[in-house]
Amino acid sequence: MIFLLILCLATLFFAIREIKDISEQNAEIEQHNSLVTEASDCLASGDWKCAEKNIRALLAETPNDTNLQLHLAGILFEQERYEECIRYVDSLQRDRDDFKVLKEKSQTIMREMRELKLESSDHFRLEFEGTPALNDILEALSVLEVAYDSLCRLFDFRPANKMGLVLYQSSEYQGTGPRPDWVGAVFDGKLRVPVNVMQYREVYRPMLFHELTHAFVRAMTRAKVPLWLNEGIAQVVDASRNDKPRPEGPVPDLEMLTQPFVNQENSEVAVRLYWYSQKMVEALLYRDGVTRGDDRVVESVRKLRACVQDLYTLGTDGALKKHYGLTAAQVLDQVR
Repeated sequence: MIFLLILCLATLFFAIREIKDISEQNAEIEQHNSLVTEASDCLASGDWKCAEKNIRALLAETPNDTNLQLHLAGILFEQERYEECIRYVDSLQRDRDDFKVLKEKSQTIMREMRELKLESSDHFRLEFEGTPALNDILEALSVLEVAYDSLCRLFDFRPANKMGLVLYQSSEYQGTGPRPDWVGAVFDGKLRVPVNVMQYREVYRPMLFHELTHAFVRAMTRAKVPLWLNEGIAQVVDASRNDKPRPEGPVPDLEMLTQPFVNQENSEVAVRLYWYSQKMVEALLYRDGVTRGDDRVVESVRKLRACVQDLYTLGTDGALKKHYGLTAAQVLDQVR
């Protein structure tokens, strides 16, 4: 009898130990998955400090993971830690083109900044292709710094990371993927501006404000912001299309207004998408008697900022319902 009792207790002990081991393993897996998810979200949103913390934690688990090493090298580059990026790539001794590219780009930027006698900008990390005129570079930075301060005040929000600015001369540097002819500057995680527009003040000032607004929207949330909301906010800020008449043609559906507008080769379709996007955002901003130029517009903008920030946890319709009591489809119905 005593023997059976001891046997039962021993079995129970090992069962409890096995359950504990499984529980600890599950906790480790859950922690690892949480790191992967947060690292992916931070990388996608350009939150480099957050991304670095999580990538380094993952590298502590698997120090020889090449993809994680490449991510860390890229994060150092994006934070203007060029010398540190070069040292890190050298320490890895990886004979891969993507590592070499990061090292060469770091060396090139350091050399060009020295040759142009450019100081580091407070809020922008500068890249350029070719040899743009120093005056063009300084003018772009000057306008962007003014726009940056204005947007910080407007949204009551200050981004945690520097923003990348690429002044380019050839299409090779205009970002990933082909662009229709109607596209000028773009924001794809970096502000990509054709340097030739710097000759035309009436063109580049609203253009820089517009693209910088996209950078702010991205900094506000890790969510994928629907295009109508993203482009609508940027157009309200740059004010270059205010009071444009309703374009001819069919009303775009919500799916068209959610997908990237640069996929549209037809400029007339693009014009409609931009017009309806701006009107949808204005429908959110100018509610309850608020009008353009009204002192309450700032409060409306900050309400819109809060809605954008909630996209990550609530989704588009969830955030819109919380702050405006409407879905995206209902907002579109209001401007039809």
